Amino acid sequence: MKDLNRTPKDGTYDLIVIGAGSAGFSASIAAAEAGKRVALVGHGTIGGTCVNVGCVPSKAMIRAAEAVHAASAAGRFPGVAPCAARVDWPALVSGTAELVAAMRQKKYSDLLPQYETVDHIDEGPARLVEGGVEVGGRRMTAERIIVATGSRPHMPDISGLGAVDVLDSTGLLTLPERPDSVIVLGGGYIGAELAQMASRLGVRVTLVTRSRLLPGAEPEVGEALTQAMRAEGIRIETGLSYREVAAHDGGVALTIERGGKPVTLTAARLVATAGRVANTDGLGLEALGIRTDRRRAIVVGPDMATTRPGIYAAGDVTDRDQFVYMAAYGAKVAVNNAFGLEPMRYDNAAMPWVVFTDPQVAGVGLSEVQAGAAGHEVKTSVLALDNVARALAARDTRGLIKLVADARTDRLLGGQIVAPEGADTIQTLAMALKAGMTTKALGETLFPYLTTVEGLKLAAQTFDKDVARLSCCAG
Repeated sequence: MKDLNRTPKDGTYDLIVIGAGSAGFSASIAAAEAGKRVALVGHGTIGGTCVNVGCVPSKAMIRAAEAVHAASAAGRFPGVAPCAARVDWPALVSGTAELVAAMRQKKYSDLLPQYETVDHIDEGPARLVEGGVEVGGRRMTAERIIVATGSRPHMPDISGLGAVDVLDSTGLLTLPERPDSVIVLGGGYIGAELAQMASRLGVRVTLVTRSRLLPGAEPEVGEALTQAMRAEGIRIETGLSYREVAAHDGGVALTIERGGKPVTLTAARLVATAGRVANTDGLGLEALGIRTDRRRAIVVGPDMATTRPGIYAAGDVTDRDQFVYMAAYGAKVAVNNAFGLEPMRYDNAAMPWVVFTDPQVAGVGLSEVQAGAAGHEVKTSVLALDNVARALAARDTRGLIKLVADARTDRLLGGQIVAPEGADTIQTLAMALKAGMTTKALGETLFPYLTTVEGLKLAAQTFDKDVARLSCCAG
């Protein structure tokens, strides 16, 4: 709640921030450090999506699932016997909730008292009005406002879906008892992560997607992950359309259509992971002429300004990248431009992204298709992990590395990785892109031996030579 002794009597602030998640906190802290008086207006649970229902709980449970899988997969090493770990789903969910509560307190609630010029106001939904914001029956004014209200899970439009009890990503992560089986709707990163997590924790999983797994990733990458997940017993149905959903024998039935033929799939629960929609309802955007897109996300320029002078937006509520670190970055861009501190422009050219499946999927820069559309004469290299010594030693060669470069200049344009340590490896490629490196320069860079990141060097060398003919550490 707000501190009544600190709030300006006339309700006037230098900046009003709507939304107390990652973007909202980033904006408030950046403005406070610049000496500005800030009203941080809550919108939902303090901390927002990432700490409460997104990154933190999902990755905590994914890590637990990895530990379970590691025990059963230990037999890939000669002389090591696999074992089956016992999973107590209710205890895991409860422990995850405790972790979430602790991180929300430490990284959000406990930070507020350290910024004396920030007033946290949590009195209900906020609405934009001429010259300010209305919240809790009163009006606050500011010449500058940042909207950072985040997003929520989107429910697909499928006949009969509203008549059954459907879980979203939050619902699955907080389900008090483990279901025997689930159907996961959607093959994006959320669907892929949750499907594998649930399967490793003892749930029978069917994942269905209209196109293919990870449709935004390189085709080779999506196929490699599909093979890895199917090898673990996950049923993956692709290239289909949805007909209807209905209750069935205490559970749910999903009828899909593929090649003109209907197929009915059944499970105890249905989990919808069909993307997210921006939290813009009730904000009063239309009355102020603030433009939104078909997802109801706020359209912003490279300075994070909306179509209404003085009003900016950041995070998942905008039409920009939906990653927590980009939300915080976008908020800083907005504050700097709103107050004329340091001119900044939203730049995601070297933005790394990660899908926390196993093997992990990660990428940065342009894909092959994107590079071609941007006018580049494209060349690519694809390196299977059985060429990487680290993967051979780990007895785990699932995955590959794909690099994209300009054929005329040899400059790296992007790359994607499917590998057990792909999440940590991708940052090296991000730095290479940021430095404008060529494939030749990357291929001549020294990398430590028996690391996954060494695969980047080998992938770069693959443009010009057959690395299978090199000895260890050669080249």
